[in-house]
Amino acid sequence: MGKIVYIMGKSSTGKDTVFKALLKDSPFNFKTIVSYTTRPIREGEKNGNEYFFTDEKGFNELVASGKVIEERSYDTCHGLWRYFTVADENIDLKSNNYITIGTLESYKKVRDYFGKDKVVPVLIELDDGMRLTRALNREKKQAHPKYEEMCRRFLADSKDYDDELIKKAKIKKQFKNDELKLCLSEIKKYLTIELA
Repeated sequence: MGKIVYIMGKSSTGKDTVFKALLKDSPFNFKTIVSYTTRPIREGEKNGNEYFFTDEKGFNELVASGKVIEERSYDTCHGLWRYFTVADENIDLKSNNYITIGTLESYKKVRDYFGKDKVVPVLIELDDGMRLTRALNREKKQAHPKYEEMCRRFLADSKDYDDELIKKAKIKKQFKNDELKLCLSEIKKYLTIELA
């Protein structure tokens, strides 16, 4: 039976980098769970890779069909953006291990949906100064940088990843990502035990 490795953390902690490294380099033969979003596609992203991109109508159709496991809505500087996980034909825990990225809140809903024995949390952390520098550098590379939204997300993360919320979610281990190689090594050791 397979499990879902759920990567989460504040913005710009390196979740995507860790995700890609584990997908490419690990002995776990992960398949991916690709989340859905109504936010605009960013430069360099491809539909079905980072996310399945849809609109409000598509979201409402999936809700009506009972396929939305969890959903997060953000009233951004550019309108309402939704991120959500869909129970679709792409998830088969009888045959595969999966890896995905989400938030602390979405992790709890996915864990509750599939069962706590099926979802393995990987919480990435990083010093706020380094996170802000990374976020700014990433935003500068966009054709149309959204600095105001970057700042909103940065501030919202402090509330969303409050120590008390992490404790309530029963996440016992966190991985510091100020040295990627070391962080990945620690995560792989942890997953070797958790996925056994």
